[in-house]
Amino acid sequence: MRKTLAPYLLIAPSLLFLAVLFLVPLVQTIRLAFRAGQAWSLGNFARMANDLNFSDAVLNTFRIVLIVVPLQLLLAIGMSLMLRHIRRGRDLVLWIWSIPLGISDLAAGLVWLAILNDRGYLNSALFDLGLISAPHSYLTYETPAALLGAIVLAELWRATAIVLVVLVAGLQLVPKEYAEAASVFGASPWQIFRRVTLPLLRPSIQTALILRTVLAFEMFAIVLALGGRNMPVLVSEAYNWQYANQDYGVAAAYAVVVMLLSLAATLVYLRVLRTPPEQLA
Repeated sequence: MRKTLAPYLLIAPSLLFLAVLFLVPLVQTIRLAFRAGQAWSLGNFARMANDLNFSDAVLNTFRIVLIVVPLQLLLAIGMSLMLRHIRRGRDLVLWIWSIPLGISDLAAGLVWLAILNDRGYLNSALFDLGLISAPHSYLTYETPAALLGAIVLAELWRATAIVLVVLVAGLQLVPKEYAEAASVFGASPWQIFRRVTLPLLRPSIQTALILRTVLAFEMFAIVLALGGRNMPVLVSEAYNWQYANQDYGVAAAYAVVVMLLSLAATLVYLRVLRTPPEQLA
Protein backbone atom coordinates (compact mmCIF):
# COMPACT_ATOMS: atom_id res chain seq x y z
CA MET A 1 0.00 0.00 0.00
CA ARG A 2 2.82 2.38 0.92
CA LYS A 3 4.64 1.65 -2.36
CA THR A 4 1.45 2.44 -4.26
CA LEU A 5 0.96 5.79 -2.52
CA ALA A 6 4.63 6.82 -2.57
CA PRO A 7 4.65 8.36 -6.10
CA TYR A 8 1.49 10.38 -5.37
CA LEU A 9 2.87 11.60 -2.05
CA LEU A 10 6.06 12.72 -3.79
CA ILE A 11 4.25 14.81 -6.39
CA ALA A 12 1.63 16.11 -3.95
CA PRO A 13 3.65 19.27 -2.99
CA SER A 14 4.09 20.17 -6.68
CA LEU A 15 0.40 19.63 -7.37
CA LEU A 16 -0.52 21.79 -4.38
CA PHE A 17 1.88 24.50 -5.56
CA LEU A 18 0.33 24.48 -9.06
CA ALA A 19 -3.20 24.51 -7.67
CA VAL A 20 -2.58 27.50 -5.41
CA LEU A 21 -0.36 29.61 -7.66
CA PHE A 22 -1.64 28.62 -11.12
CA LEU A 23 -5.07 27.01 -11.21
CA VAL A 24 -6.74 29.38 -8.73
CA PRO A 25 -5.55 32.58 -10.54
CA LEU A 26 -6.46 30.96 -13.87
CA VAL A 27 -10.03 30.27 -12.77
CA GLN A 28 -10.33 33.77 -11.32
CA THR A 29 -9.05 35.33 -14.55
CA ILE A 30 -11.50 33.35 -16.70
CA ARG A 31 -14.31 34.30 -14.34
CA LEU A 32 -13.39 37.99 -14.58
CA ALA A 33 -13.24 37.82 -18.38
CA PHE A 34 -16.73 36.35 -18.75
CA ARG A 35 -18.44 38.41 -16.04
CA ALA A 36 -20.08 41.81 -16.51
CA GLY A 37 -21.50 42.90 -13.20
CA GLN A 38 -23.49 39.98 -11.81
CA ALA A 39 -24.17 38.31 -15.18
CA TRP A 40 -22.16 36.08 -17.49
CA SER A 41 -21.54 37.71 -20.88
CA LEU A 42 -19.02 38.41 -23.64
CA GLY A 43 -19.12 42.14 -22.97
CA ASN A 44 -15.48 42.35 -21.92
CA PHE A 45 -14.38 40.63 -25.13
CA ALA A 46 -16.55 43.03 -27.16
CA ARG A 47 -14.94 46.02 -25.48
CA MET A 48 -11.53 44.48 -26.06
CA ALA A 49 -12.24 43.95 -29.77
CA ASN A 50 -13.44 47.57 -30.07
CA ASP A 51 -10.28 48.90 -28.41
CA LEU A 52 -8.35 51.15 -30.78
CA ASN A 53 -5.10 49.34 -30.03
CA PHE A 54 -6.48 45.79 -30.23
CA SER A 55 -5.80 45.14 -33.93
CA ASP A 56 -2.33 46.70 -33.69
CA ALA A 57 -1.58 44.64 -30.58
CA VAL A 58 -2.58 41.41 -32.34
CA LEU A 59 -0.55 42.23 -35.45
CA ASN A 60 2.52 43.30 -33.49
CA THR A 61 2.37 40.22 -31.28
CA PHE A 62 2.19 37.89 -34.26
CA ARG A 63 4.93 39.80 -36.10
CA ILE A 64 7.28 39.41 -33.15
CA VAL A 65 6.43 35.74 -32.60
CA LEU A 66 6.69 34.80 -36.29
CA ILE A 67 10.05 36.55 -36.65
CA VAL A 68 11.70 35.81 -33.31
CA VAL A 69 10.83 32.14 -32.79
CA PRO A 70 12.07 30.80 -36.19
CA LEU A 71 15.24 32.91 -35.98
CA GLN A 72 15.94 31.68 -32.46
CA LEU A 73 15.42 28.08 -33.55
CA LEU A 74 17.83 28.45 -36.48
CA LEU A 75 20.44 30.21 -34.34
CA ALA A 76 20.11 27.65 -31.55
CA ILE A 77 20.48 24.72 -33.96
CA GLY A 78 23.61 26.25 -35.46
CA MET A 79 25.09 27.09 -32.06
CA SER A 80 24.34 23.61 -30.65
CA LEU A 81 25.99 21.93 -33.66
CA MET A 82 29.02 24.18 -33.23
CA LEU A 83 29.23 23.19 -29.56
CA ARG A 84 29.15 19.53 -30.53
CA HIS A 85 32.37 19.98 -32.51
CA ILE A 86 34.22 21.99 -29.84
CA ARG A 87 36.60 19.76 -27.90
CA ARG A 88 38.19 22.23 -25.49
CA GLY A 89 36.36 24.95 -23.63
CA ARG A 90 32.92 23.66 -24.62
CA ASP A 91 31.43 24.24 -21.16
CA LEU A 92 32.88 27.75 -21.04
CA VAL A 93 31.38 28.67 -24.42
CA LEU A 94 27.98 27.28 -23.38
CA TRP A 95 28.17 29.24 -20.13
CA ILE A 96 28.96 32.49 -21.96
CA TRP A 97 26.10 31.96 -24.41
CA SER A 98 23.74 31.25 -21.50
CA ILE A 99 24.55 34.44 -19.57
CA PRO A 100 21.48 36.32 -20.94
CA LEU A 101 19.26 33.74 -19.23
CA GLY A 102 20.25 35.28 -15.90
CA ILE A 103 19.05 38.74 -16.98
CA SER A 104 15.44 39.74 -16.49
CA ASP A 105 13.30 40.87 -19.43
CA LEU A 106 13.15 44.45 -18.16
CA ALA A 107 16.88 44.65 -17.50
CA ALA A 108 17.60 43.34 -21.00
CA GLY A 109 15.23 45.93 -22.45
CA LEU A 110 16.96 48.72 -20.53
CA VAL A 111 20.37 47.53 -21.76
CA TRP A 112 19.25 47.74 -25.38
CA LEU A 113 17.50 51.06 -24.69
CA ALA A 114 20.85 52.45 -23.54
CA ILE A 115 22.38 51.25 -26.82
CA LEU A 116 19.67 52.30 -29.26
CA ASN A 117 18.11 55.51 -27.93
CA ASP A 118 18.88 58.88 -29.49
CA ARG A 119 21.82 59.52 -27.17
CA GLY A 120 22.76 55.87 -26.80
CA TYR A 121 26.00 54.07 -27.42
CA LEU A 122 25.21 53.24 -31.06
CA ASN A 123 24.58 56.83 -32.11
CA SER A 124 27.58 58.01 -30.10
CA ALA A 125 29.86 55.49 -31.79
CA LEU A 126 28.55 56.30 -35.27
CA PHE A 127 28.94 60.04 -34.62
CA ASP A 128 32.51 59.65 -33.30
CA LEU A 129 33.39 57.63 -36.41
CA GLY A 130 31.98 60.37 -38.61
CA LEU A 131 29.34 58.11 -40.14
CA ILE A 132 26.42 60.32 -39.07
CA SER A 133 26.10 64.06 -38.53
CA ALA A 134 23.18 63.88 -36.10
CA PRO A 135 21.60 61.20 -33.92
CA HIS A 136 19.15 58.83 -35.58
CA SER A 137 15.90 57.81 -33.91
CA TYR A 138 15.26 54.07 -33.91
CA LEU A 139 12.58 53.71 -31.25
CA THR A 140 9.79 56.11 -32.22
CA TYR A 141 6.37 55.66 -33.81
CA GLU A 142 7.82 57.28 -36.95
CA THR A 143 10.26 54.36 -37.39
CA PRO A 144 8.10 51.25 -36.82
CA ALA A 145 10.39 48.94 -38.81
CA ALA A 146 13.46 50.03 -36.83
CA LEU A 147 11.55 49.66 -33.56
CA LEU A 148 10.41 46.17 -34.51
CA GLY A 149 13.98 45.29 -35.51
CA ALA A 150 15.28 46.57 -32.16
CA ILE A 151 12.77 44.43 -30.24
CA VAL A 152 13.64 41.37 -32.34
CA LEU A 153 17.37 41.95 -31.83
CA ALA A 154 16.97 42.37 -28.06
CA GLU A 155 14.83 39.25 -27.80
CA LEU A 156 17.26 37.22 -29.91
CA TRP A 157 20.07 38.24 -27.60
CA ARG A 158 18.12 37.56 -24.42
CA ALA A 159 16.16 34.37 -25.09
CA THR A 160 17.94 32.33 -27.78
CA ALA A 161 19.78 30.57 -24.96
CA ILE A 162 16.46 29.04 -23.81
CA VAL A 163 16.18 27.16 -27.09
CA LEU A 164 19.92 26.44 -27.11
CA VAL A 165 19.89 24.71 -23.72
CA VAL A 166 17.01 22.43 -24.76
CA LEU A 167 18.66 21.51 -28.07
CA VAL A 168 22.06 20.88 -26.50
CA ALA A 169 20.41 18.47 -24.08
CA GLY A 170 18.66 16.78 -27.02
CA LEU A 171 21.87 16.43 -28.99
CA GLN A 172 23.44 14.58 -26.08
CA LEU A 173 20.87 11.83 -26.69
CA VAL A 174 21.66 11.48 -30.40
CA PRO A 175 24.16 8.60 -30.80
CA LYS A 176 27.25 9.65 -32.76
CA GLU A 177 27.36 6.17 -34.27
CA TYR A 178 24.42 7.02 -36.54
CA ALA A 179 26.27 9.95 -38.12
CA GLU A 180 29.46 7.92 -38.40
CA ALA A 181 27.62 5.07 -40.13
CA ALA A 182 25.96 7.49 -42.57
CA SER A 183 29.35 9.06 -43.31
CA VAL A 184 30.82 5.62 -44.07
CA PHE A 185 28.07 5.06 -46.63
CA GLY A 186 28.92 8.34 -48.37
CA ALA A 187 26.42 10.76 -46.88
CA SER A 188 27.41 14.44 -46.97
CA PRO A 189 27.34 16.59 -43.79
CA TRP A 190 24.10 18.21 -44.98
CA GLN A 191 22.51 14.82 -45.63
CA ILE A 192 23.60 13.59 -42.21
CA PHE A 193 22.07 16.65 -40.59
CA ARG A 194 18.82 16.48 -42.57
CA ARG A 195 18.33 12.70 -42.55
CA VAL A 196 19.86 11.68 -39.22
CA THR A 197 20.36 14.51 -36.73
CA LEU A 198 17.25 16.59 -37.40
CA PRO A 199 14.72 13.71 -37.16
CA LEU A 200 16.28 12.47 -33.92
CA LEU A 201 16.24 16.02 -32.59
CA ARG A 202 12.53 16.44 -33.28
CA PRO A 203 11.32 15.88 -29.67
CA SER A 204 13.74 18.51 -28.40
CA ILE A 205 12.73 20.94 -31.15
CA GLN A 206 9.09 20.39 -30.25
CA THR A 207 9.76 21.13 -26.58
CA ALA A 208 11.87 24.20 -27.37
CA LEU A 209 9.28 25.64 -29.77
CA ILE A 210 6.42 25.15 -27.34
CA LEU A 211 8.32 26.81 -24.51
CA ARG A 212 9.65 29.67 -26.62
CA THR A 213 6.38 30.40 -28.43
CA VAL A 214 4.39 30.54 -25.20
CA LEU A 215 6.95 32.94 -23.72
CA ALA A 216 6.96 35.02 -26.92
CA PHE A 217 3.19 35.52 -26.76
CA GLU A 218 3.70 36.78 -23.20
CA MET A 219 6.45 39.22 -24.20
CA PHE A 220 6.00 42.52 -22.42
CA ALA A 221 8.92 44.05 -20.55
CA ILE A 222 11.33 44.35 -23.49
CA VAL A 223 8.61 45.83 -25.69
CA LEU A 224 7.66 48.30 -22.96
CA ALA A 225 11.27 49.33 -22.33
CA LEU A 226 12.10 49.89 -26.00
CA GLY A 227 8.80 50.98 -27.51
CA GLY A 228 6.49 52.05 -24.72
CA ARG A 229 3.10 52.82 -26.21
CA ASN A 230 4.60 53.03 -29.70
CA MET A 231 4.50 49.22 -30.05
CA PRO A 232 1.34 47.81 -28.41
CA VAL A 233 1.23 44.05 -27.87
CA LEU A 234 -1.44 41.90 -26.26
CA VAL A 235 0.16 41.66 -22.84
CA SER A 236 0.96 45.38 -22.71
CA GLU A 237 -2.69 46.15 -23.49
CA ALA A 238 -3.75 43.82 -20.68
CA TYR A 239 -1.41 45.75 -18.38
CA ASN A 240 -2.81 49.11 -19.48
CA TRP A 241 -6.42 48.03 -18.98
CA GLN A 242 -5.52 46.61 -15.58
CA TYR A 243 -3.59 49.56 -14.15
CA ALA A 244 -4.21 52.63 -16.30
CA ASN A 245 -7.93 52.07 -16.97
CA GLN A 246 -8.65 50.05 -13.82
CA ASP A 247 -10.84 47.70 -15.88
CA TYR A 248 -10.08 44.20 -14.69
CA GLY A 249 -12.64 42.53 -16.95
CA VAL A 250 -11.09 43.70 -20.23
CA ALA A 251 -7.59 43.01 -18.88
CA ALA A 252 -8.71 39.47 -18.08
CA ALA A 253 -10.16 39.14 -21.59
CA TYR A 254 -6.76 40.02 -23.05
CA ALA A 255 -5.15 37.45 -20.75
CA VAL A 256 -7.60 34.77 -21.91
CA VAL A 257 -6.80 35.57 -25.56
CA VAL A 258 -3.06 35.18 -24.87
CA MET A 259 -3.73 31.88 -23.12
CA LEU A 260 -5.84 30.58 -26.02
CA LEU A 261 -3.17 31.57 -28.55
CA SER A 262 -0.53 29.77 -26.48
CA LEU A 263 -2.69 26.65 -26.24
CA ALA A 264 -3.38 26.73 -29.98
CA ALA A 265 0.33 27.02 -30.79
CA THR A 266 1.09 24.16 -28.40
CA LEU A 267 -1.49 21.90 -30.06
CA VAL A 268 -0.09 22.73 -33.50
CA TYR A 269 3.45 21.81 -32.41
CA LEU A 270 2.24 18.61 -30.75
CA ARG A 271 0.47 17.66 -33.97
CA VAL A 272 3.03 18.70 -36.56
CA LEU A 273 6.18 17.64 -34.68
CA ARG A 274 4.87 14.51 -33.00
CA THR A 275 7.43 11.72 -32.82
CA PRO A 276 6.53 8.57 -34.84
CA PRO A 277 5.92 5.48 -32.66
CA GLU A 278 8.70 3.55 -34.38
CA GLN A 279 11.20 6.26 -33.36
CA LEU A 280 10.15 5.91 -29.73
CA ALA A 281 10.66 2.15 -29.76
